Amino acid sequence: MEDSWEEMMGLWIFLGGVVLVLGIGWWHSSKKRQRRMRLRSMRLGESERRMLEEAFPLWASLPDETRALVEGWIHVFIDEKFFEACGDLEFVSDEMRLVIAGQACLLIAHRPQDYYERLKSVLIYPGAYRAGDEEDDSDVRLGESWGTGSVVLGWSSVLRGGRDTRDGHNVVLHEFAHQLDQEDGAADGVPSLDDGEDYGQWSRAFAPAYEAFCERVNAGKRSVLDDYGATNPAEFFAVATETFFEKPVAMKREEPEVYGMLVEFYGMDPVSW
Repeated sequence: MEDSWEEMMGLWIFLGGVVLVLGIGWWHSSKKRQRRMRLRSMRLGESERRMLEEAFPLWASLPDETRALVEGWIHVFIDEKFFEACGDLEFVSDEMRLVIAGQACLLIAHRPQDYYERLKSVLIYPGAYRAGDEEDDSDVRLGESWGTGSVVLGWSSVLRGGRDTRDGHNVVLHEFAHQLDQEDGAADGVPSLDDGEDYGQWSRAFAPAYEAFCERVNAGKRSVLDDYGATNPAEFFAVATETFFEKPVAMKREEPEVYGMLVEFYGMDPVSW
């Protein structure tokens, strides 16, 4: 009888602990939702908007609704992500946070509940950097995205890519497209979609387009997409995202199926801007 009583008490203590843990988790989740809702209701000041438009002129072309949504996302992004100065960069300025967040958040403006949850930190170098140590012969890079929760960017490349909105090259859009691709744990050029039918449509649009694009690149033929997109499907998606926002008319003409899928995925149509 005493053993049964001890077992019963142990069970109640265990269940009480489970309830307590779940309750604490719910409370933290609720507080996070409330904080995010408050931050998303905030807007940028005029000086911040001018700063963003100077470094990212595409900002002025955005529809008012999209711009307002991005401003809300920016506040959440800056509040939740850690920015770290690397290399010879002495500190991360407010301008750096704003310009990077503004471009990154454009991708998620119309994607409800997508907060780049896997992303924890943004590492910023003053310019191009080596992926390995200084004595290594590793490639010099402008940026990269890690599935472990970090994006690395060269600030000079951020400014160069943001200010030229028609060259199809934007390191922030490129690397944060990789973050969206990596949200499901795989860098395969297929980001998280709504359901099975969407995955089928995505494959029917992207797979033949990627294969044909690789053939064109191997044959030395030029395309609206940068040749780097032929590296693998993940890079094809990232390059397609850059091109989607910076050369939408040409991309829609050359890659209508891919363009159409990106319109659905990002919830916006840059041709209309």
